[in-house]
Amino acid sequence: MFKQQNYSLLKHNTFGIDAHCRMFIEYNSVEELCELLCDTNLPKPLFHIGEGSNLLFTKDFDGTIFHSCILGKEIVEDAVDSVLLKVGAGEDWDNFVDWTLNYGFYGLENLSLIPGEVGASAVQNIGAYGAEAEQYIEKVAAVCLATGESRIFLKEECDYAYRSSIFKHALRGQYIVTHVYYRLQKTFQINLTYAALCRELESRGLAEANVTAREVRNIIVEVRRNKLPDPKEIGSAGSFFMNPIVSEKMFQELLSIYPEIPYYKMPTGVKIPAGWLIQQVGWKGKTLGRAGVYPKQALVLVNLGGASGEDIMSLSNKIIHDVQQQFEIELKPEVNFI
Repeated sequence: MFKQQNYSLLKHNTFGIDAHCRMFIEYNSVEELCELLCDTNLPKPLFHIGEGSNLLFTKDFDGTIFHSCILGKEIVEDAVDSVLLKVGAGEDWDNFVDWTLNYGFYGLENLSLIPGEVGASAVQNIGAYGAEAEQYIEKVAAVCLATGESRIFLKEECDYAYRSSIFKHALRGQYIVTHVYYRLQKTFQINLTYAALCRELESRGLAEANVTAREVRNIIVEVRRNKLPDPKEIGSAGSFFMNPIVSEKMFQELLSIYPEIPYYKMPTGVKIPAGWLIQQVGWKGKTLGRAGVYPKQALVLVNLGGASGEDIMSLSNKIIHDVQQQFEIELKPEVNFI
């Protein structure tokens, strides 16, 4: 267990914000976590982070921050066509995806190179290239902050939706995820529900029937590295805003004004790429003080060097205002403000 007071969180958030917390604790097991939660002397409030790839610290945190170092990947059920894996919340997400392909377990390849840790995948319901974590999650093990009691949440209890879960909303700040159970397939079935991935395969002359899961992963990794900044070089949190979903009526009104508008039909409406909206209002590649919009992808806000959380938040608010003014659509951050 690692414990330190007045700790800099610079290395624990991909935006590179040098915020501090009163107490920082890393634990290695469920038992250590439960022991910590019994300590009434820990500075309050308590907050749990993963890799910090979806956080924006707007000021110092006057409490205790926990970070999981629970590792391990275990096959708990080996069926004819699938496996059920129990994975520690502290495992690096992309390393886990790579590991699954090495062992012939399929489903997560479209989620390659998403930053963060396994625990966060169940909280955020991470998604990319036509796949979401909830499609493969079977259950989630968590510990209650108030009581220290362990609980298993079945997938049906997690209230998963687009970038959303019960841990992010109804039970926000009440449970710490310790393990995630993923059901993966032993036979590879390519997921081409994302049109851009289809186009990428076509441009490379790859036939759908012959593409391997490893090739899909390699392509997605290459595409993401080309359009997204490396947080080790430029501070960012990846996609800053969620793609808004509008009604069919509103979409038809937008389409009549902007015939070229990209869109994706959803069961609940029509999804409009937030990056396109931001580009239309002129923010792509622009800066506001020490914060900016990444020139290669308008959905990404970046720390140009020495930016504070408030600098990033100010840029975010300005973009939200301008998109609202032009399109009457309110962008909502995917990033959590702390």
